[in-house]
Formats: sequence, C-alpha cells, structure tokens
Amino acid sequence: MIQIQNLQFGYTKKKTLFADLNLELKPGKIYGLLGKNGTGKSTLLKLMMGGLYPHKGSVMIEDHAADDRKPAMLQDIYYLSEDFDHAAISIAAFQSAYGPFYPKFDSKKFDELLSLFEIEKGSSLADLSYGQRKKVYISFGIATQTTYLLMDEPTNGLDIPSKSQFRKALLRGFKEDQIIIISTHQVRDLNQLIESVIILEEGQIVFSKDVFDLEEKLDFNREISEENLSNLIFRQAVPGGYINIQPNTTGKASEVELEVLFNAVMQDAKNLNQYLN
Repeated sequence: MIQIQNLQFGYTKKKTLFADLNLELKPGKIYGLLGKNGTGKSTLLKLMMGGLYPHKGSVMIEDHAADDRKPAMLQDIYYLSEDFDHAAISIAAFQSAYGPFYPKFDSKKFDELLSLFEIEKGSSLADLSYGQRKKVYISFGIATQTTYLLMDEPTNGLDIPSKSQFRKALLRGFKEDQIIIISTHQVRDLNQLIESVIILEEGQIVFSKDVFDLEEKLDFNREISEENLSNLIFRQAVPGGYINIQPNTTGKASEVELEVLFNAVMQDAKNLNQYLN
C-alpha cells in the first residue's frame, strides 16, 4: 500500500507544488495518474520512490518512509523515468549489471518481453533509437516484478503498434499484489488498461475513481446531432459528432473515454464528483 498524508512540497520556498495532498493506493490495480503538463505528475512519482523529500507530511510505502530510501523498499520499487541516460553496453550486460538489485527479477520474462517488442538482446543500447531503448527499459521494469512499478510517460516515443505491445506487455506481467502507476498526458493510450483514474490539478487530487464505478454510473455515448441533451453531464465535439457523458440508466456498461472524462473533470470537477458520490 502507498499512503500519502498531508504532503507539502515545492521546488522553491515561494512556490508550493503540493499543499496537504492526500492519497491512498491499494495493491491489485493499475492506476492512471493524469494531469496537465506542469501539475506535478512526475514530481509525485519521484516523491513515492524517495528521489525527492517532502517539506511536510509523509509518503509511506508499506511500513517504510519513502525518503528513508531503505534497501528493503528500493529493491521492491522500480521507477521508469521519461528521460534516461544509457551506457554503450549490450542489453545482456545491462541486465547483468542491474538485474541483481531486484531479488524477484525474472530473466525469462525479460527475454519474452524483448521478443514481444522485437528487440535483439545482443543489441547495444547506444545503437537503439529512443523508442527502442524505452521498450528495453519497459521490459526490464516489468521483469523486475517489483510490488511497486512507477512509469512516467511510458508511451512517449512509441509508435502506434508499440503502444499496443506495451499494453499487452503490462497486462501479461501484472500480478495481483502489485501497484502500477502510469503517469501520462496521453490519456488515449491508457484506454482499456487502467483500473483507477487519478487526476491532479493545482496541487491537489481533484478526481480519484475506479473505472468500474465510472462504467456503472456513467454512460459514454456517441452522437451525430446535438439533440440528445437529456441529463447531459458533459459533451465533447469530435469528428463526425459528439461524445456525451450522461447518467447510466440502462445498467449496461460503456467504455470510459478517458480523454472526455479528463476534459469533464477539468471543466467542473466538483460537479462530476458530486454526481458520482
């Protein structure tokens, strides 16, 4: 479990990024951490993995304060940064150097994921494109089998087929005791993948709901005209018509359109939260 209580943090004394932020994340879910650029998504992940220190409040990973950076915590948490340095070594040498840091590392799974991404294990990291290197680090991160897998913009640099492979890889490696958090502003890439939506805005969690609850209470439907205004919660124009968010009156689940949901929260989070609660 990850528990964040009364978190305060800022990069300067004059500007606070988070003020009394609270969040609890439970095992067995893939979370989507959404927000505009500059809202602190990457910073929050770094606070979770102990790379930054809270000014006040706490970030607890099970019984460990994240900023204590104790080996027992660090060997069970993997952070995939959006930007990364790479050595001029082979993928096999990279595995030999870093795999031992993670007691549950599965070399067979690493090989399977590299094969899924069509990456040769004998390749040098220096010779790979940005997107190919990202596939290597994604594969390595999943293969660590850490309880906590934090991924910052993992689909940046991936082409459309690779994004599909990423979703397959993540679901193939997911275990019920894991907490996976994916930070992104490319919300379409997470459709049909995440199980819980967290949205950051102005230093606070303004929205946090399970996808199952959203499917149960909301209906996402497409329309050509503007006629269907009955109990309309939100409407977004799309090519060829509109996507509406309306109350689910049929009991039949519709796919949650994450981009539309995100825009609805940005327009009026309070109204949407009141309806869902």
